[in-house]
Amino acid sequence: MIFRPTNPWSHRLARLAFMLACLSAPVVAIAGPLHRYLGLDRNLALDVFRFGFYIAAAAIALALATILPTRPGDRRRGFVAAVLALVIGVGAAWAPLAWLSHAYRAPDLTDITTDTEDPPKLVVTLQTRQGATNGPAYPGQAAAELQHAIYPDLTPIRLAVPPSEAFRRIDRVASAMGWEIVARAPNDGRLEAIATSPWFGFRDDISIRVRRDGAAGSRVDIRSKSRTGTSDLGVNAERIRTFARLLLAEK
Repeated sequence: MIFRPTNPWSHRLARLAFMLACLSAPVVAIAGPLHRYLGLDRNLALDVFRFGFYIAAAAIALALATILPTRPGDRRRGFVAAVLALVIGVGAAWAPLAWLSHAYRAPDLTDITTDTEDPPKLVVTLQTRQGATNGPAYPGQAAAELQHAIYPDLTPIRLAVPPSEAFRRIDRVASAMGWEIVARAPNDGRLEAIATSPWFGFRDDISIRVRRDGAAGSRVDIRSKSRTGTSDLGVNAERIRTFARLLLAEK
């Protein structure tokens, strides 16, 4: 019979890893609702989100230290607990890791529009921006140049229909995207809406403008502006792309 020594600390480390993993999951999950439903400051909510990631990372490290042998013939105690800690920890760390990675790559832009020279104006949404840390004015030429460099595909949308029909299509697409429409002004060619992120409840203001383009066509411009933060993580640009694609497919 071959004697296989055991690591006396492995079981304790596995239990600690499992407890940390079980703690990290609710910490990560609760960060969004704390901001959205309980009004916790945005930065504090993001700090909770990051803290959950750090706990998950610690759980993963301890789980790996418990699972991987340190010498030949070493039999590890607490193997099942360590595996569970690894699975739960990776699951808890995934969302924050993806968010943090995206945040480091994203440009410092929070106001995206298809017309940087004359962005659609915030009129009704201007009155609903209580607590917004980003001012309502367009940030200027530097932001426009950065947007053109990073998102050169965001250009005015042209439709071969008159403005009245274009406005009806805009209304249908905005409703289909789940935005809260706060203003419909067909005579002004303006529709305003608010988009709310599903987890943290971050609110972005949207203004869409339609004008006549040529004899029988329409030009549609859209602006999507985050109320808080120094970067929108590319959300506004992606929102505009999705809107343009759906609008061009609308009949």
